[in-house]
Amino acid sequence: MNDEVLKAADALVAAFGEGRLDDYFEAFAPDATFVFHTTSERLTSTADYRALWDHWVAEDDFRVLDCASTDRLVQLLGDTAVFTHRVKTTVSTTAGAETTHERETIVFRRQESGHWLAVHEHLSAAPGTTTETER
Repeated sequence: MNDEVLKAADALVAAFGEGRLDDYFEAFAPDATFVFHTTSERLTSTADYRALWDHWVAEDDFRVLDCASTDRLVQLLGDTAVFTHRVKTTVSTTAGAETTHERETIVFRRQESGHWLAVHEHLSAAPGTTTETER
């Protein structure tokens, strides 16, 4: 089952890194929650997150250019799995390109179909790292 969770995590990360937004947001349950160190409040649905993403695009021409996942771990807890990893993400905005180094936890829940769907994401800055900006 670890392989199934890793496959779901890989698909989610690939969709994010490749800018396939429909695939990315479909990897989350509608009632998924999100905690990001870059936002002041917890997001309580995938629709809220998508609305915030659309705002970033409209305000700053936000785009993900690349995403790399390392130091990956899956913990199975019955029909729930906790996936943790380090993530290096490069984004582009009107301010230029920026690379961040973060730690992320994604909680997956196995659906009746056997498919693993993300139900929670928590992103935090990786200790001892800085953001790299290119203009």
